[in-house]
Order: sequence, then structure tokens, then C-alpha cells
Amino acid sequence: MLLKNAKVVNDRFDIVDADIRITRETIAEIGTPDQCQDEKIYDLTGCTIVPGFIDQHIHGCAGFDTGDATPEAIEAMSAHLATHGVTSFCPTTMTLPEDEITRILANVKKCMDEGVSGAYPQGVNMEGPYIAMSKKGAQNGAYVRNPDVEEFKRLYDGCGGIIKLVDIAAENEGADEFIKSVCPFCAVSLAHTAANYEQAKHGFDLGISQVTHMFNAMSGLTHRAPGVVGAVLDDKKVCAELICDGFHINPAVLRIAFASLGEDRTIIVSDSMKAAGCPDGDYELGGQPVFVRNGKALLEDGTIAASTSNIHEEFKNLLEFGVPFRQAIKSATINPARQLKVDDITGSIKEGKLADIVVLDANNDIKMVIIKGKVVVGE
Repeated sequence: MLLKNAKVVNDRFDIVDADIRITRETIAEIGTPDQCQDEKIYDLTGCTIVPGFIDQHIHGCAGFDTGDATPEAIEAMSAHLATHGVTSFCPTTMTLPEDEITRILANVKKCMDEGVSGAYPQGVNMEGPYIAMSKKGAQNGAYVRNPDVEEFKRLYDGCGGIIKLVDIAAENEGADEFIKSVCPFCAVSLAHTAANYEQAKHGFDLGISQVTHMFNAMSGLTHRAPGVVGAVLDDKKVCAELICDGFHINPAVLRIAFASLGEDRTIIVSDSMKAAGCPDGDYELGGQPVFVRNGKALLEDGTIAASTSNIHEEFKNLLEFGVPFRQAIKSATINPARQLKVDDITGSIKEGKLADIVVLDANNDIKMVIIKGKVVVGE
């Protein structure tokens, strides 16, 4: 397969003129490769080729949820995400009992082993249960508990090590031991936390490498109490997930955050629930009823309950809000790839990497999606 006449976002995230040859699952050549006989050619004049989007925090979409723990759910999410330019993702759990999390992990592992038709799972993001009750948000308080190294090891070993991210509240009892013990296995994220600035910085120094949906369910920045938000802005080794639907975070705050964090520390996430891609109505998340009205998902008490957005929509939002194209693309591709430790195989357009590719037209709408060398949208 040869992609010709497009602009290409290269592995330095500069926009260049180049053609791309894809052989089987990988990017074989970038530049001006000669045409091979009987090779399928796509003329992409007027388009821009970017790396495939990676959503490292997504509970559900298309009427299905990670917590359904069925192959049908992961397949439906996979197919839907591909239509929005997502080439890989991390199905994300909620705060649940250990046996339910075990069942969810086993299902994702099965789907990873057997394969899916669209976006492929990179592994699981465990958003719960080691969070603060006071900042639980839409998580089920009945199952909130302190960080538990032994429980995590049972879960991790039981699923063959597919956990890529796990969340904790750094102020909870047992957090220090958990961070030090778990960091060698997967990324640890500060989330749903009432930690102050000092507690957050302490967690970062122990190995926490990111925060989950920054600004939401954490202590904010004020001039005398910098909070978790201030700690993130003040620590250049920490990344930040940001939900960029314009509802979870005001566009002005998004502009400030992206400018302050810089282009290597921002990660766009959908944090979407099963209502994403579906009409308004009554849904469920982590065993709790969710009411979606005008695309906004809320619990009965008005608490925000995940989003109904997707990475491509949020990418376009950022451009409209004034975030530079280069930073917006990195935030949807290489930055999450690095956090998940898969940047050696995906997340940028480079010879030898997987051909996870999105083709955008002049309006930055999706024209084509290629996943592991297979055209899944726009054939």
C-alpha cells in the first residue's frame, strides 16, 4: 500500500511532504518510494497524515461498557472508536469488588489474544478502587478502599500483566508502599484525591507519573494552597490527562493548562461512558444510574459522570480553543504512547513502527483510518 501526495506529521511532529509505504502491519518507507507493480495506491492530495489516536482512559461507547466484561462489548467499542480515528485504547474499569475487576481483566485479555476488528486494546486502565471517598465523583462509594499491594498483584498476575495504568489517592493509608511497589509494573496515576500540594509532590517523588482527568476530582490551585493542580504544573516529570469536551474544563482553562504544561506533558482522554455515540437517555456507569441530557452525563445529584465525547472531537475542540496543532496531535498520540510504554511500536509515524495512521482532510475531518496496516475506514 502506498499513500501519496499528502502532508505527513513525521516522528519529530513536523509537517513534511512525503509518501508512505505500508507493508503488512508496519510502516516500511517514508519519503519518495518507487511504485511497485500491483501496489494499491491512495492519492491523498490536500490531506494530512497523522499518527493514530490513542485513548488511554475510556469506560465505554456505542452502548457498551468495559464493565460489561463481554467480548461483544470490547468489539463494539473497538469498531466505534476506529470510526473516530482511535487506533488503540485502554478499556477502563470503575471502583468495583475484586471479583468483578478480575472478570473484566480476563475478558480484555481474551479480546487482546483473539483480536478485534478496529481499535485494539493496549491493556487496561484501573481507575478504581484506591481513591478518596471525599473525591469519588461518579465512582461507587461502597467499594472505595485504600491502596492494596497484594490485591493489585493478584489482579496483575491473574490477567497476564495487561494493567497499564492504576489510580490512587496519594493521601490514603498505604499509598507510599503501593506507589513504590507498583511503579515497576505499570504507570501509577494520582486520581480522585483530596491530597494537598505537599502530598501530591511526595507521591510524584515516589513515582506517580501522571494525574487522571486534571482539575476534576482533585484539589485545585489557589494562591495560598496550590493543591494537586499546582503540584502538577510545578513538576516537569508529571503528565496530565485532560478531558477536552469543553464541559469538564472551561476552554480558557484548557488554553492555560496546555500552555503551562508544554507539548510533552498533556494527554487528551475521552473518559467516555457507554452513551458516547448514542442519543440522550438514561444509562448506567459502575452500577449507578446516569442521565444524559444535551450530551452531558450526570448522576442524579448533578455530579458529572464521565463524558460522551471522543478523541477526534476533542482534538478539533482544542484547535478551535487555540491550542497549537502540533501540541494537540502529540497529546492524542505520542504522549499517551509514552505513558503506556508502547511508544517504541506506535504513537508516531516512523519506519518500523506499526501502521496506525489517520488521514485528515483540509477541515481536519477523518478521511481514512489504518490500523496495523489495514484500512478500516475510508477504503
